[in-house]
Amino acid sequence: MKETNVYTKIVTDENLMETQSHGSQNYPFRYYYEHLAQFDFNCIDWHWHTELEFLYVQSETVTAWIGEKQLELPTDSGIFINSKFLHRFSSPEDAVIPNFLCMPSFLAATDSYIYQNYVKPIVSSNIPFWTFRREISWQSRILDLMKQIISAQASGSSCHLLTSALMQQLWLEIYEHTDLSTTSEVTGQFSVNRARLQLMMQFIHENYRRNLSLDEIAAQSMISKSSALNLFRSYLHITPVNYLINYRLKQAALLLSHTEKKVSTISAETGFHNVDYFCKAFKKHYQVTPREYREEKRELVKMSCILSF
Repeated sequence: MKETNVYTKIVTDENLMETQSHGSQNYPFRYYYEHLAQFDFNCIDWHWHTELEFLYVQSETVTAWIGEKQLELPTDSGIFINSKFLHRFSSPEDAVIPNFLCMPSFLAATDSYIYQNYVKPIVSSNIPFWTFRREISWQSRILDLMKQIISAQASGSSCHLLTSALMQQLWLEIYEHTDLSTTSEVTGQFSVNRARLQLMMQFIHENYRRNLSLDEIAAQSMISKSSALNLFRSYLHITPVNYLINYRLKQAALLLSHTEKKVSTISAETGFHNVDYFCKAFKKHYQVTPREYREEKRELVKMSCILSF
């Protein structure tokens, strides 16, 4: 089958919401055929979106983080990620992960009986994901439907109608095997926690160039330092201070890739006031020095230019 849109860079805003829409207003569905090795360090970093996401592991094993959970997804398994849940994927190998995303309205019009009774209850619940394994019969049927949806993208003029029909079957399987009886109370607490976390993240993104204390970060959500630590560890598996350092390093990497600024200048502009510490932290995080990282990115640009001819 033809590989479609082999590599897509994930771009997020200050709250880690993905800025790119998937599909169009008239057809809010998009399919991607991706290799994790084509992302920096075999990792699609933390992000979330309003679309529903379905990912099939075609080869190798993928580690998925969804909110507080860490999962191992082997070959021929899959996962559904609900709307607006933070998630991240990585693999030490070149995992191949065909995936497709759609707005909930792709399943049914938002003012319809179908949407209100069969789509909205799941989308608005606290259920972050479903994993699908061959050992369970209904999950095996979903995996087969996911593979059919992937194959349908090469079916020519009937692609859109066939995709819609298969998505209806897939959603029916999910709905029939979802227990919605205990979701409402937890949903409220989840929303509060996510809002608090995003306020602290936004504060870090806007102020990473200056010295920040844990007290200042926690104050943005009017919670204690220990509560801030728990939220970051539960949802992002990292402390607020380490998140701040990693964000500074990410911004430094962008400057190394897209500017000719000196390493010392980039160090100062991204909140590292000691260039030696910056270089050590950068190498520990990226496994290469800042200068080596810049050279690697230059070589990748040269290769992409050669391949484009």
